[in-house]
Amino acid sequence: MSGKILNHAYEAIGQTPVVRLSRLTAGLDGEIYAKLEYLNPGFSKKDRAARAIIEEAEAGGLLSPGQTVVELTSGNMGTGLAIVCAAKGYPFVAVMSKGNSIERARMMKALGAEVILVDQAPGALEGQVSGEDLRLVELVTERIALERNAFRADQFNRMGSVHAHQYGTAQEAWEQTDGQIDAFVDFVGSGGTFGGCARAFKALKPDIRCYVVEPFTAPFLAGREVTNANHRIQGGGYSMPLSLLDDSSPIEDFVQISDERAIQAARDLASKEGIFAGFSSGANAAAALQLLKGNERGSRILITINDSGLKYLSTDLFASEV
Repeated sequence: MSGKILNHAYEAIGQTPVVRLSRLTAGLDGEIYAKLEYLNPGFSKKDRAARAIIEEAEAGGLLSPGQTVVELTSGNMGTGLAIVCAAKGYPFVAVMSKGNSIERARMMKALGAEVILVDQAPGALEGQVSGEDLRLVELVTERIALERNAFRADQFNRMGSVHAHQYGTAQEAWEQTDGQIDAFVDFVGSGGTFGGCARAFKALKPDIRCYVVEPFTAPFLAGREVTNANHRIQGGGYSMPLSLLDDSSPIEDFVQISDERAIQAARDLASKEGIFAGFSSGANAAAALQLLKGNERGSRILITINDSGLKYLSTDLFASEV
């Protein structure tokens, strides 16, 4: 990151450090490198995609000065968009399921966003956002975009979600590790991080292996039966097709991680490595550890730490009593 004074907070997005998870991997043959994306201004990797989508829309003439921006979000993309839109003068409307942690909604509102919370599907549980919940959020988002003539950030389809990681995250990680990466592991939400990083890494090192992580009960992308779409790993595993994952983002294999293992890994990241992160970061760490004990024994695996544990204090991810 430049040592110069920046004009806007969003200019601080990127150039996050990489840390070796030395305590979690003690006694194992191999290493895990964690790129600390929770150190972005909005405390998540989605800051990158938010900036890329807005700036590509500006460059392409798709976004007019002062035009409203709207997007569905589990909270992280909305936070990133709130930061970018506030600095650039675009009103922003975030549409989020009530199943996501309330800290995210409060943070987006504090950053100037209008936040609209959508009821979950019948039978859904709070804290367990399914693809059906997301579809309900999508309907509200589409309606608002039409009513307000708003620009739809559309993180599940716009290539800015991919480019942010293809030309940012992956390139930074490659330089920071001197290219010493054998595998990349990613719990998939919109598919932008995996799609972008896999493209970049394959171009840099054709034999690198890129793994998609999914919830144990919702291995939809792996083509297996979804036994429970209402898993607890917030921010992904939506059991729906993803347009940002295609032939240009080659998948070595799929790794399924249970809620319990993702939660324990997130807790271990905090207590053993000093990395205070959320559910999906725990899923990444758990998957990387599983691979080090199996097919990737002896490898150097890169993961991203997707967001901050501060966004989950109303959940049972961490101890509720002190």
